[in-house]
Amino acid sequence: MDFGVTFQTDPPAWRVVELTKKAESLGFTHAWTFDSHILWQEPYVIYSQMLSATEKIIVGPFVTNPASRDPSVTASLFATLNDMFGNRTICGIGRGDSAQRVLGKKPTTLAEVEAAMSVIKELAEGREIDVLGRKVRIPWVRDGKLDVWMAGYGPKALALTGRKADGFILQLADPVILEWTMRHVHDAAVQAGRDPGDVKICVAAPAYVGDDLAHARDQCRWFGGMVGNHVADLVGRYGEGERSPSRSRTT
Repeated sequence: MDFGVTFQTDPPAWRVVELTKKAESLGFTHAWTFDSHILWQEPYVIYSQMLSATEKIIVGPFVTNPASRDPSVTASLFATLNDMFGNRTICGIGRGDSAQRVLGKKPTTLAEVEAAMSVIKELAEGREIDVLGRKVRIPWVRDGKLDVWMAGYGPKALALTGRKADGFILQLADPVILEWTMRHVHDAAVQAGRDPGDVKICVAAPAYVGDDLAHARDQCRWFGGMVGNHVADLVGRYGEGERSPSRSRTT
């Protein structure tokens, strides 16, 4: 089991770099950041400094989306960082909830996410893709390696994750919801002819470090509310049955 940490890229950006160095020294294997370019500072600029200041820790977005940047641009970003720092990035991706909604736009479709995952991984690892009948590849990529992990909650998103993604990101550490979502991801992987053990699982929980427990709890409540909206949407759409995590204790 690996342990990672996720940072909001609030200014000053150098504080995120310092915390990444500290996380590596404490044994954390991954340093993620949110990727919502209006709400927080642009993460890819900061990633270069995070990687430069460390030696082993893996860095990436939690999560990016197909709309903020063209997926071929995202692929080149990862490929460049990997070329500079030795394949130490990871791509978490989703539909772009906060990044899109803050601009008054809807999240992207699952079809767009699926297409983006393929473009990002194939190009970042040096392989060819087909764009409107034209064969395209990044010619300078050598020995590129990029895992693409997908975040999602609903049955369709979980099925896509199981079929196509290298890993599954669940932004909620509720044991019941974790069991429900993992089952859907693994079932989809099996149906696609994959080994479900090859689909890694990342479970995220909010944390606030301090001596005042009541204050720390208050600082974490926004996260449960944010994720709870997704769960409420699922129950509203699919009802309280097998197609929704209705047994969850989350309120």
